[in-house]
Amino acid sequence: MVDERESVTAKLCAFARAWHSNWSRQKIYDDYLAYDLMGKEEYDEIYDMISRGFSFSGNKFSREDTEQIINEYIAPIPLSRIHFSESRLISFAEEFGEVQYVICGAGSDTFSFRNTDRNITVFEIDHPDTQRYKLEKIEGLEWNIPSNVRFVPVDFEKDSLTEKLISAGFDPKKKSFFSILGVSYYLTLDVFSDTLAQIAELSALGSVVVFDYPIKSGHFPQRVYRLEQITAQLGEVMRGGFDYGEVSRALYSLGFQIDTYMPPDKVQELYFAGRSDNMKAFENVSLISATFTSGYDYE
Repeated sequence: MVDERESVTAKLCAFARAWHSNWSRQKIYDDYLAYDLMGKEEYDEIYDMISRGFSFSGNKFSREDTEQIINEYIAPIPLSRIHFSESRLISFAEEFGEVQYVICGAGSDTFSFRNTDRNITVFEIDHPDTQRYKLEKIEGLEWNIPSNVRFVPVDFEKDSLTEKLISAGFDPKKKSFFSILGVSYYLTLDVFSDTLAQIAELSALGSVVVFDYPIKSGHFPQRVYRLEQITAQLGEVMRGGFDYGEVSRALYSLGFQIDTYMPPDKVQELYFAGRSDNMKAFENVSLISATFTSGYDYE
């Protein structure tokens, strides 16, 4: 899913955060560093790709049409899930004090540089080439990497997540918060559960995992299927999604209990109600937070 730098869909998500921060008057989530990290050249490249490639008719969009496409297809999922995840993280850190935050597939995430709570030790996990590309950008921006941030390159085809994290200073005795955003769309439940199993292995009791996932069945509007067309066109094929029952069983079997479940209607109510730009939650995307409640207690 990840090329030698960063997947196109990951760049689209970074673009959505930058676009929303720069242009929206009703902010769901303000990633005010997203544009800087992305850079003008890459930002313009993605904008142009959207204006040329998502018309489904071969016609180039005007600025107004392109903005509509961003608001309809590109922005809703990444904005709502990052708000959900970081809000849950903040309450988690307030409750437990010194915690560890593991960002799986960190990509262009900027939390490490927006975070003001030094009790949160951040572990950014990504493919070695993707992470190298990000670090080059950080160096070019002359950003100082905070002392509580660790970059952990992991090639999941070759490396053990557990071994890599522990060698980077991760402490399995401490309560930890794991985010896996934007990953489940491209995996079967069996493969996604393998990642959840590795997280369970690393988790002290009370640790939390947060992720988003597409619902497998239902009557969805056309934009759901068009988004699948877009990602397939970009070389990243969605795998059909999961049902809530099988997700909850997979989590329970690994020692997790769901503490927050947000189906699409709740996401709409919390993040998108009353918007003037008609941006809406995706009708097939749910958000979940689950707490590790059983297993070996390192403490």
